[in-house]
Amino acid sequence: MTLPREHCRTLPLEQRADALAARGIGNTDLDAFRDPIDHLLEAMLEALNRPLKTWFEAIHGRRLRLPRFQRFEAWSHNEVASLIETVLRGLPAGAVLTLEVGAKELFASRELESAPVLQAGDRVTEHLLDGQQRLTALWRALHDNYPNRTYYVRFDQDEDGAEVPRVLGQYRWDRRGATYPLWCDDAAEVLNRGYLPLRLLNPLGTAERDAWALQATGGDYERAWAENNRIHQLAAKIAAYNVPYLSLSQTTPKDVALDVFIKMNTSSVRLTSFDIVVAQLEEATGQSLHDLVEELSTAVPTAHRYVDVGTLALDVAALRSNRPANQRSYQRMDLAQVAEEWEEVVAGIKWAIEILEEERIFDAQRLPSVTSLPVIAALHQFVPKSLDAAGNARRLVKAYMWRSFLTRRYDQSAPTRALQDYRGLRSILASEPILITAPIFDDDATPLPLAADLAGASWPRGREVLARGILAISLRYGARDIADDEPATALNLEKREYHHLFPDSLLVNIAKLDPSRSMRALNCALITWSTNRNISNKSPLQYLEDRTSRADLGADAIRQRLASHVVPFDELAGAGPYAEGDGERLISDYDEFLVARAELLLPIVRQLCGSTVVSETL
Repeated sequence: MTLPREHCRTLPLEQRADALAARGIGNTDLDAFRDPIDHLLEAMLEALNRPLKTWFEAIHGRRLRLPRFQRFEAWSHNEVASLIETVLRGLPAGAVLTLEVGAKELFASRELESAPVLQAGDRVTEHLLDGQQRLTALWRALHDNYPNRTYYVRFDQDEDGAEVPRVLGQYRWDRRGATYPLWCDDAAEVLNRGYLPLRLLNPLGTAERDAWALQATGGDYERAWAENNRIHQLAAKIAAYNVPYLSLSQTTPKDVALDVFIKMNTSSVRLTSFDIVVAQLEEATGQSLHDLVEELSTAVPTAHRYVDVGTLALDVAALRSNRPANQRSYQRMDLAQVAEEWEEVVAGIKWAIEILEEERIFDAQRLPSVTSLPVIAALHQFVPKSLDAAGNARRLVKAYMWRSFLTRRYDQSAPTRALQDYRGLRSILASEPILITAPIFDDDATPLPLAADLAGASWPRGREVLARGILAISLRYGARDIADDEPATALNLEKREYHHLFPDSLLVNIAKLDPSRSMRALNCALITWSTNRNISNKSPLQYLEDRTSRADLGADAIRQRLASHVVPFDELAGAGPYAEGDGERLISDYDEFLVARAELLLPIVRQLCGSTVVSETL
């Protein structure tokens, strides 16, 4: 088979000659089909050497900076510690990639995290295209400026008797004006544990070394001299550690530099689609997607509770361009148009978050499905302005949202199905001449849950959409605490716990049920941790009697509080107490309760998922 001419560019270089030969193209024509990156790779076969101290001097002198489109810090403290051990062992950690800067920076730039800020008169000579995570980790660990982590090193002997570095990234926290653990700031205790603070090994030097050694040894000058000598030797080893680099010349075209950045990023935390779009949008428009997302976060400060804001914005932009919200669409969007329409994207996301908050969906842990969120945001542009029509549109969108929470519509092929529903809803809201049906409103294709489906839904702390949807309904109705009557809010959610209405210990130990039978969404209520501890493993009858006796308004008050969770009172009030041998009665009571709660929920499900709004009313 003969490959299309344009496809030849996508093959590995060693396969291109054969593919082109099949089209009758000889070796003399090969250069015309080679990507610019191939020429650059061939020109950079040998990495240049540069010691870590020189890298630090370039960072400190503001000569080395990051292109603004680079991602932010992404490494965990374990990855930082592992890199430091690699350096101390003198093992290679991979080459980095730089771009020479001429008279003018090719890209808008920023400093590495915690590095000195650019000053008037500073001369930038290089941009770091790949290697940010490594150099940032070394810079911050050796300068000891992580906000909650301090790094230490000690040397243990391996089985052959050789010294092997062990790096500890010690977590730090503040309490009552002190930073814990206290031993971290006690030089004698640090040395007694066999550690040295990594900051003492900074290649740029530190005046602290002599004083620390003297303090750590209790003023013993001979021991202090020995420790100080060891510190200087280790610091010299780190300063001389070679960090090789490949360099693009200052004449490299902007688009080629971006292509190299995308294709050669070698971080252990791979580039995401968002990272790539950041680079491409910068190249296409000169605007920073990071800055745009920061503006979005300022305009919609609660959006981060639900989802990564940058990814949400790209999903919305993809749907607005009539594409599915996935990574492939990100690469095909008109990024200049995305930047031009950014204010509309922000307005749509703000509207979508308002709808979530109106329906008392408070955060990602309680959000049944994120798939509908970008759809709602993308639909905002088509919402009618007149009051009645706008109200009907809002009702339609909420019905769509609840269907996404309570059906299996997005269990598979979510991006494609969400696009289909977006097109259908758009045709209604925009009064398009040809009405497209949103499949999510087709009860045959996407049936609403039956009582058996509700009873079988799993524990809502997991990821099952229907399980979280059931919990979302209880939150919508207030989810008032059984004891203190406080409704669930975004501010007090951290005090709430997932409570078994029929205690798990009774169902497992007395009824001998499989734990999965106990972990059902209908057996769950979100209550305060103190109420949960107080109830413990009491039977429903026992803890309801306790609550009734302590409530000023008696049983009616408790009935109302349970109703705010859509929980039937009578089936709980008659359940228990249970002893060994009461397994069958317990199972019967439990099953009766699940059926009763399912029957309470069904009309609410139908109401929330209603589809009575039609195009003529908009």
